[in-house]
Amino acid sequence: MEEPFVVSARKYRPQTFETVVGQQHITTTLKNAIKNNHLAQAFLFCGPRGVGKTTCARILAKTINCFNLTAETEACDKCDSCTSFNSGQSLNVFELDAASNNSVEDIRNLIDQVRFAPQLGSHKVYIIDEVHMLSSAAFNAFLKTLEEPPKHAIFILATTEKHKIIPTILSRCQIFDFNRIKLDDISNHLGYIAKKEGITAEDEALRIIAQKADGGLRDACSMFDQMVSFGGNTLTYKTVIENLHVLDYDYYFKITDALNTQNTSTVLLTFNEILDSGFDGHHFIAGLGEHIRNLLVCKDAATIQLLEVSENVKQKYLQQAQSCSTQFLLKSLGIINRCDTSYKTAKNQRLQVEIALLQISYLNAASIDAEKKKIVQNQA
Repeated sequence: MEEPFVVSARKYRPQTFETVVGQQHITTTLKNAIKNNHLAQAFLFCGPRGVGKTTCARILAKTINCFNLTAETEACDKCDSCTSFNSGQSLNVFELDAASNNSVEDIRNLIDQVRFAPQLGSHKVYIIDEVHMLSSAAFNAFLKTLEEPPKHAIFILATTEKHKIIPTILSRCQIFDFNRIKLDDISNHLGYIAKKEGITAEDEALRIIAQKADGGLRDACSMFDQMVSFGGNTLTYKTVIENLHVLDYDYYFKITDALNTQNTSTVLLTFNEILDSGFDGHHFIAGLGEHIRNLLVCKDAATIQLLEVSENVKQKYLQQAQSCSTQFLLKSLGIINRCDTSYKTAKNQRLQVEIALLQISYLNAASIDAEKKKIVQNQA
């Protein structure tokens, strides 16, 4: 019988601190706290979705109850505590989803459980996900227990909206802010999954998925699964941009060359082709702004590292940056920014973008005319 499909986000969910992606500042601190026996009794994990808050909470819960910690302060995965945790039968870890259990009664039930000491291991860990969803009364009922919990109890609160949590709760917790995961880290992790699953994936295809995920590893894994469902065991850049509705880099390179050489017919025809492909004008102008910003970044060797693209595309940017003046790029960004902010209120949105493109295409012509005037005045 064929094994049921498990989504990549679950199948490759980190099981140790070492395998957590892009949150080294958090995992190192937690490992040191366990190693030195300096564990707080209440933690608050904050950050955007899909960056590892609940994953780190589970790893922490598993590690502090492990009987045979490794030299790297990781759970052994072999003792009774670890095996019961891995099979989902641990009596020492309680997870509560505050989005659906946000009443005073739910918190009172939790507080009643807190009094009982653990049967196996040293700590009972209470993970409360989406804690900002608790009602005001539930927060207040929780306060005293959070301030003076029994020695065996540890609370790990996770939230995407830290500003919604009352200050009295914040003051009782050690706060850990999770970062958005870097593009390279997501791309490398997707490459690891592809290798494990026997999928051939182009680096540029994985980078596009990582960009679209906007710092969330779970979103990246979901998109990766979607692309594999469509393209089979081969992921190409072309397949990914078609299915994720991403505008090809080549369009931006082509239109920037045309803008730089005052080739207005190519500019307008290329923009029309982009609209015919089903892309929104706002999506295009925002992407063009990002492209011009990348060209500016290439103007200085010290800032090239800010370019988050593959080596192949980086060479294209470097080449195009040499043919565009810094003044042209800066003035272009100004025009694009004005178009971006006024796009939604414009009645004729297509015309709004076309005017911006035409203004950019005549920037060089205007500067050449100004230079000619200066020369004539100097000769006179």
